[in-house]
Formats: sequence, C-alpha cells, structure tokens
Amino acid sequence: MKLFLTSSGITNPTLANALLHLLGKPFEESHITFIPTASNIDKGDKTWLVNDMNNIRKLGFPTFEIADISIMPKEVWFPIFQSTDLLVFGGGTATYLMEWMEKSGVTAVLPELLKTKVYMGISAGSMVTAKQMSLTSQNILYYEQTGEFQPTKGLGLVDFEIRPHLNSPSFPKVRIDYLTQLAQKNPTAFYAIDDNTAIQVIDGELTVITEGDWKKFN
Repeated sequence: MKLFLTSSGITNPTLANALLHLLGKPFEESHITFIPTASNIDKGDKTWLVNDMNNIRKLGFPTFEIADISIMPKEVWFPIFQSTDLLVFGGGTATYLMEWMEKSGVTAVLPELLKTKVYMGISAGSMVTAKQMSLTSQNILYYEQTGEFQPTKGLGLVDFEIRPHLNSPSFPKVRIDYLTQLAQKNPTAFYAIDDNTAIQVIDGELTVITEGDWKKFN
C-alpha cells in the first residue's frame, strides 16, 4: 500500500519527485482522479482548492478526472477509480469526507484498490487515513470551537494522525507550542506538517519528505 499524505498538495520539486517515485512511471503516462468531496461544506472562497488542483495538473498528467463521491453513485465513480493510477482526496472538512467515504462505499473497496494504486491525501484527505480522528483537536485547531467531541473512526490505513498546515497564517493555532499542549492531553501519535512536507508510507514504512518544517508528537 502506497500513501502520500500532504498538507497542501504538491508545492515543491522534492514532493513532486517523491510522488513520481511512488507512481513508478512518468506523470505523462499516469492517470489521476481528484476527489473534492471534503470541500463541499466549506464556506467562502475556494481559491485554495483550485490551487491544489492546478499544482497537481502542472505535473503533466494527460488527463484530470474529478469524482465527487457525494453525488456520484458507485456505478459511476468505481470504474473511474479502477482506471486511475493516483487517487487524490482533497482538503476541506475531514469528518464530512469520512462520512461520505462510508456512505458511498469507498471505504469498503479502498483496501483492494490500493493494492495497485497510490493514495494521496491533501489536508482532510490525509487526516482521514488515521484509525481515529481526534475531533476535539481538529475543532480547536481549524474551526470555531463549538464544544467537546469524541474521536471518530477514520480509515485505519495508518497508526498516527496528521495535523496539516503547520505555521500557516490561515490557521494561527497550528503552532508547535500549542500542539505541544494538545499532545499532553491526547496520547495519540501525530505528525504536524507544513505545506512543504509530506508523509510517505510504503507498506507500513514511513518516510518524511520535506523542504519545510514538521514535528512528530507522542
């Protein structure tokens, strides 16, 4: 199983080269499917989503398929997933994405698909790969705090969590000092990664790919 977990997609040559290695063939000979579902309920400007798609498209893929699993029935998205080399689950709201991965049937077929395909996550798409998503931490870090939440089930593809957007001006709480406080309250292992960093996992072996900043907690 090959996973490439990022904060904001492909932002530098180091990440692009690592993704190329995972695919095992040139971008020009590979096919990509982008799943934007996590962004559906996010309010406001979506320039960040367009930028994420454009940064991947610039790598030279011959086609760029988009599949929103919240509106496509399985008989539509499943053949698309089967014919692609790279499944990119974009950013947005992680809990909403996980909800639709379950409802659509993606969760059930993903382990078999990932025997031959690369999973790439961007922000929320990375966060859902954990066994559990610590909603309290997510809520405190990225959204307006609305109360206490219990962790919810994730895909269980990795045994750690991702905290994306380290040091991003858009998320002023995602800083090492504040994350250190959260880590003391939550024993779950997690990686805080900035927008120039990715966590690569190949058959359980983890490598940090970076031109930026990151830190492992717990």
